[in-house]
Amino acid sequence: MYNSKITGLGYYVPDNVVSNDDLSKVMDTNDEWIQERTGIKERRHVNSEADTTTSMGVEAAKVAIERAGIDKDEIDFIVFATLSPDYYFPGPGVLVQRDLGIKTVGALDVRNQCSGFVYGISVADQYIKTGMYKNVLVIGSEVHSRGLDMTTRGRGVSVIFGDGAGAAVVSREEDTSKGILSTHLHSEGQHAEELSLIAPGMGKRWVTDIINDNNPDDESYFPYMNGQFVFKNAVVRFSEVIIEGLKTNGLEAADINMLVPHQANLRISQFVQRKFGLSNDQVFNNIMKYGNTTAASIPIALTEAWEAGKVKEGDLVVLAAFGSGFTWGSVIIRW
Repeated sequence: MYNSKITGLGYYVPDNVVSNDDLSKVMDTNDEWIQERTGIKERRHVNSEADTTTSMGVEAAKVAIERAGIDKDEIDFIVFATLSPDYYFPGPGVLVQRDLGIKTVGALDVRNQCSGFVYGISVADQYIKTGMYKNVLVIGSEVHSRGLDMTTRGRGVSVIFGDGAGAAVVSREEDTSKGILSTHLHSEGQHAEELSLIAPGMGKRWVTDIINDNNPDDESYFPYMNGQFVFKNAVVRFSEVIIEGLKTNGLEAADINMLVPHQANLRISQFVQRKFGLSNDQVFNNIMKYGNTTAASIPIALTEAWEAGKVKEGDLVVLAAFGSGFTWGSVIIRW
């Protein structure tokens, strides 16, 4: 039996910075309103077809592989988490395998939205702990900006999301006291429609229905979020799954050196921080710069925390996420 360990991290964000003031030019909103409710000051949006969900994932992966100190052909498996694939099918996992020129390894796509990277890390962890693979590439990447309602009608959702990608190489670790100690995953599908994008989908509205109706008021192909309901559930589930991970490993909140929460809303992160009595130095947030990048948010934040020297060898690092589905999870790591 082995442990798995994150050996390389990387991220990529588009160079197009979109401030709250920029959004106020295309919808009825303002910087104060957005910051008060979300903590977001700016986000990145792709500004050309050169940046796609796959291409950003590839760039993040290149950095992670280099930092892991391995050759790309030492990657045994690819896990790609996203809600915004380049194509309806195939998923971006195989496109990464192609674009990186990696040998014909397996590629798995994870559709767990904000929890996608945590789910992806858990999948990689299980494959490595059983001895099946030695190095697994896990990517979270999103292009939200091309699918948002950038009008006053959609401002409640559209001001929140940004584009970007993050990646991690998860590798075999012989020392079972180090690396990923445990992962914890949950879902509650009865609330699936509270944070969702209904169309196009085979269940209710496919592309042909949208075209045939040609209804300019059809909002089914834009994201919908019951903000207050999501917030109330998020703060509960974040706390529960962090506690679950700590208890599993005989740890307490005081043992946490760094908590990297999914960057959904700064108010959620601050609520969780207060609940666990953590200092500002024990929680890493970057939603102010990037907005909510869904599956990419944790790997981007974790990479930035590591680059800043805030994640060091021997530290207890906790990753936690909650999002559409509803799905949520945590990862407990001894760095």
